[in-house]
Amino acid sequence: MKNKISAFGVPSTGFLCIVFFLLSYFSFAQQISSSADTTSIKIGEQITYKVQVETDTTNLVVFPEGQTFLPLEVIDSYKIDTTKKDATYKLVKKYGLTQFDSGTYTIPRQKILIGDKTFFSDSLKVEVKSIVVDTTKQGLYDIKPIIEVEKSPSQWWKYLLVTLLVLSVISFLLYWFLWRKKPLTKEEKIALLPPYDRAKLALQQLDESGYLENAELKDYYSELTFIIRKYLDEKVYDRALESTTDELINRLNLLKDGNQIAISKEDIKNIETILKRADLVKFAKSAPDIELAKLDRNTIDLGIDQVKQALPEPTEEEKLLDQRYQEEREKKLKRKKIVITVVAIIALAVLTFIGFGLKYGFTYVKDTIIGHETKELLEGNWVTSDYGFPAITISTPKVLKRDNPPLPEEIKEQLQITVFNYGSVVEPFSVKLSTIKIHQQEGQEEVDLNQVSEKAIQEFEKQGVSNMLVKKEKFVTPNNAEGLKTYGAASLPVANSDNFYEGEYVLLHFTTKNVIQEIAITYRKGDVYASEIVDRIIDSVELVKEEAPKKE
Repeated sequence: MKNKISAFGVPSTGFLCIVFFLLSYFSFAQQISSSADTTSIKIGEQITYKVQVETDTTNLVVFPEGQTFLPLEVIDSYKIDTTKKDATYKLVKKYGLTQFDSGTYTIPRQKILIGDKTFFSDSLKVEVKSIVVDTTKQGLYDIKPIIEVEKSPSQWWKYLLVTLLVLSVISFLLYWFLWRKKPLTKEEKIALLPPYDRAKLALQQLDESGYLENAELKDYYSELTFIIRKYLDEKVYDRALESTTDELINRLNLLKDGNQIAISKEDIKNIETILKRADLVKFAKSAPDIELAKLDRNTIDLGIDQVKQALPEPTEEEKLLDQRYQEEREKKLKRKKIVITVVAIIALAVLTFIGFGLKYGFTYVKDTIIGHETKELLEGNWVTSDYGFPAITISTPKVLKRDNPPLPEEIKEQLQITVFNYGSVVEPFSVKLSTIKIHQQEGQEEVDLNQVSEKAIQEFEKQGVSNMLVKKEKFVTPNNAEGLKTYGAASLPVANSDNFYEGEYVLLHFTTKNVIQEIAITYRKGDVYASEIVDRIIDSVELVKEEAPKKE
């Protein structure tokens, strides 16, 4: 069956397909557009690049992110500006772009995702112009020489002063509250008196209390009986304070009958009478006459004298035991003070360590306290000097000492070797600087630094170094001398042992006019101080150019 022909001579169905395809294509093509506010900038100026999308509100739009505009750099990515019209969104995304080298660049096509379809913006050429300097108006000046700046003075004295101040305060507090012989209070002085003198003083204070003038008989008899009971507790019966009157009197009678105390029955009876009267006053609210109370006071005073006289004199053994007791008591008190002092010092040390550890790092503080070989090298006085000829200028923690190896006569005719070093591969850190001057011969080939590096690695292996991981890269000194850097990890031998430790090495090689110059460094892996030393040494390396001989 043949297709129907339209009036223009085109099959109607084919025509409709073409129309729908074109409409669909142009409708999608019109969904995105891109532009820039300028296509010509000076170095470092900004281009504002804009991407505009029109789409249905149901579609998800994803704009490019990251450094997709290379060779131009994105310095800012602005928020999307959204405008809604009927059932469509108009989205505008802006980017700030720049370039710091002059030339003509092309902003590449950018990918935009709309729903499940991918679209690309047009590429755009941009010209970056260099800044023209008018030397007739702008004077040209020589590069300023390097100015040596004096190192700021160390503030160690401030830390020392603070430390001494803290230690002084702690020492003063320990002395004042712990070791100082404090003046005795009135109560402490009374407590140090012998029991008899203390009892007599208590009776005197009772007379001055004013209990009798105020008719406070209960308080008066309570103090009076406590005085006699306290004295008996200390000198006769050690349970006199908590015993009842009957228990105390029975105990005194037993001691008398056993000839342990020479006190009369009459004195015991008088004490019993006063104690029972006091019980009546305290518990039965009895109110004896004031004169009777004074008489009871004098009776107690006399009773204390009688008990003192009845007590046997302490023997020499008892006096010695008492002396030993006092000495032991003083020793215990002294030990207690020592323990408190030691605990305080340890606590202060721990708190100080924690404080400095939080500020400077616990490893650094620990190494500062107990010492660390490479840390001391790093923080010591460095030496900057020239070694060999042609000279190499290098800064090291210690002066490199000359150590020229003995050479056979036939080798001496071919080359000259100068060696300076500090340490060796079996030590935690070592630096070795070698200068080899080859006597020029006809047809001699140019020195290959890669071969020199291989020879140096073989020399390391002869010294016991093994498991060497070798990396190489070009090296340029601050004064633009080019060389070869060989570095990596290795197993370095331990002195006087068959063991190895994990280490690292760095080899720097330079060559000029039949001269080979080498710097070899070895150190322990993971040693942060050694790593800083190596970086500082490498940054200081400079080759001093050999001066040409003057013509006469």
